[in-house]
Amino acid sequence: MNAVLLILLLLIIIIGLLSIYYISAYNTYQDYIIRINEVESYIDNAIRDKFDALSKSINVIKGNTDIKEELFPEIVKLRSRKMSSFELNRKLVDELNEFYKIKEEHPELKKSESFIEICEKLEEIEYNLDSYQEYYNSNITEYNKLVRSFPTNIIAMICKYKEKTFFDGKDMNDDNINDFKL
Repeated sequence: MNAVLLILLLLIIIIGLLSIYYISAYNTYQDYIIRINEVESYIDNAIRDKFDALSKSINVIKGNTDIKEELFPEIVKLRSRKMSSFELNRKLVDELNEFYKIKEEHPELKKSESFIEICEKLEEIEYNLDSYQEYYNSNITEYNKLVRSFPTNIIAMICKYKEKTFFDGKDMNDDNINDFKL
């Protein structure tokens, strides 16, 4: 009788410790998921603000320069396309580079109050976006470590948590080298 009671008590202690570990690891996953989702929304807002600022700059540039050709043709195309934040940001980086090129080629734009405001807004957005991406990627790194490491990978399998890609869209686990474009 004492042996059965001792085994039962030992079993209850082991199950209790495993339950506490499971709950602790699950909560750690949830903490990272919350952080990642929150910063994703900040990134999405910053990308949307960048898109809006670049769209607004078209009329300001045309109104202050003698440029006749279409400015930022990708911006117009992007309005009707559905794409991930990764893709949208890559397209907007190209358009932002074109914006700075126009800024350098047309010094008369530096006299426009509206253009100066757009430049300041874009600089602020880029600064914030860099910060958000750094925070996002550091949390993704820690989250992916949990997904890959024993024993937390068992909890990941139970909860069906998968590795996530970094903000720049690079997936280190596939053979696709096209996602390493700058």
